[in-house]
Amino acid sequence: MIQTANTAETDPMTLAATAGQIASRSRAVDFLELTKPRMNFLVLVTTAVGYYMAVRTSFDWLKLIHTLLGTALTAGAAAALNHYVERKYDALMKRTMDRPLPAGRVSPGEALFFGLALTMAGLGYLAMAVNVLTAFLGAFTLLSYVLIYTPMKRRSSLCTIVGAVPGAIPPVMGWTAVHNALSPEALALFGILFLWQMPHFLAIAVLYRSDYAAGGFKMLPVIDPDLTVTGRQIVVYSLSLIPATLIPAGLEMAGLLYLVLALILGLTFLGFSVSCAASRTRTDARRLFLASILYLPLLLAAMMVSKL
Repeated sequence: MIQTANTAETDPMTLAATAGQIASRSRAVDFLELTKPRMNFLVLVTTAVGYYMAVRTSFDWLKLIHTLLGTALTAGAAAALNHYVERKYDALMKRTMDRPLPAGRVSPGEALFFGLALTMAGLGYLAMAVNVLTAFLGAFTLLSYVLIYTPMKRRSSLCTIVGAVPGAIPPVMGWTAVHNALSPEALALFGILFLWQMPHFLAIAVLYRSDYAAGGFKMLPVIDPDLTVTGRQIVVYSLSLIPATLIPAGLEMAGLLYLVLALILGLTFLGFSVSCAASRTRTDARRLFLASILYLPLLLAAMMVSKL
C-alpha cells in the first residue's frame, strides 16, 4: 500500500498533471488581476447604489444583476487595457513591477486581446440587457479612462481631475439602468463621487510619490516638492464635498437623517484633510486615505437608509 502511494506521488505523468493544474490556476489568477478586482469592487458598489436610489416602485433584481454584470465586464476591460498601455512603466515601480505584464506572466498580446474581448462583451451586454444609454456611459468611461486619463498621467498633474470623471460615472450608470435618462439626481451622485476621489487619490499619490516619480507619472505630489499645492487642493475639494453631499436631501432623494449624517461625516473628513494639508506628512496622508475609505461607504449607506 505504501509503495503504491509513493509510486503515484512520484509518477511523472501525475506530477506533470499537477503542475499543469497549478499553472492553469496561476494563469487564471493573473488574468483576474488584470481586471483590478479590488478597485472595481467600488465601481460595482457605487453602481448598485445609483440603481437603488433610482428605484421608486418595484425593485427589479434581474435588471440589477444585468447592470452589475455588464458594468463588471466593462470595468475589467478598462483595467486590462490600462495594464497593457502602462506595462513598461509598471516595470519601473516597486508596487507594480510584479503585475502580470511587467513580470512576464502574461504577454502584451494576450492582455490586449483579453481587454478588447471584455470590452465587446461588457458594452454589448449592457446595450442588450439594460439599455443603450447605460452602454454609452460605459463606453465613455472606458475610453476616457484608457485613452485620455492613462496617457495624461505622464504629461500633466491635471490627470487626477480627468481621471475622476470616469470614476464618478458608475452610479450614474446605475441610475440610467432604471430610468434610461439622465437627471439632476444622477448628476448629484456624479458630483459626490467626483469630489470624493480628489482627496482620496491625492492622499494615495503622496504615499507613493517616489514610485510615481520612478515611473515618470506627473501626479501633483511628484511635481509639488513641499506639497503646499497638494495640501491646498485636498482641503478645497474636501470642503466642496460637504455642500455637494447635501444636494440629495435638497432633491428629496434622502431625508433629514441623511442630511445630518452627511454634514457630520463631511466635517470629520474635512478635519483629516486639514491635518494632512498642515503637516504634509505620509502619516497624515495615510490617515486621510483610511478616512476616505470609511467615509464613502458610510455616506452612501446613510443615503440608502434615509431614501425617500
